[in-house]
Amino acid sequence: MVKAVIFDLDDTLISEKKYIESGYRHISKLLSIRLDKDEIELNELLTELFNQSPTNVFNRLLDKLGISYTKNEILELVEEYRNHFPSIDFFDDVSPCLKVLKEKGLKLGIITDGYTNAQRQKLKAIKAFDYFDEIIITDELGREFWKPHPKAFEIIKDKLCVEFNEMIYVGDNPEKDFYIGNLYPIKTIRIFREGIYKNKSYLKGIRENHLLYNLIELTLIV
Repeated sequence: MVKAVIFDLDDTLISEKKYIESGYRHISKLLSIRLDKDEIELNELLTELFNQSPTNVFNRLLDKLGISYTKNEILELVEEYRNHFPSIDFFDDVSPCLKVLKEKGLKLGIITDGYTNAQRQKLKAIKAFDYFDEIIITDELGREFWKPHPKAFEIIKDKLCVEFNEMIYVGDNPEKDFYIGNLYPIKTIRIFREGIYKNKSYLKGIRENHLLYNLIELTLIV
């Protein structure tokens, strides 16, 4: 019997693309003042550079603009990006799904990777603490405990007072979200989003138990 449903955050409950867009708008506004450049043009350039490659976007932006910079100045921009309060919301199917799960008496949780300050800002923006009984940011445990490490699942099991075989985990990333099903009898579900991980390979070939295209489908199988 299922007693708890645990969710990943990025590209499961919220759009990582929307978060990135929000962060770039923040950085563009900041740099437009510092560099006396057009904010919209800076934002368009950041987006263009990211679409080419997500690596070292701020360095490449300043290189393209012919502006010299130090490592500390780049780190400052990265911190500004991670600490900004994002303009994001749940995917449209999330709130209706959570409402039904709550009505069924299920406990709800989140296990999310990512840098602590950025993840906490995302969680605040969507008021996640109003919906979920327990939330674990794996970075707060230590970088070595990011998924697919099982530690967060062990902790949330105890916090929610359930057994592993009474848990469902819903994620989107084949590289790390479903391997837990090989370690513990947790039923795993993949929500297929148009996100950045949709074409990734499964870690050691371990696949999800169910594949969904809309979280409303989840309410029919718990």
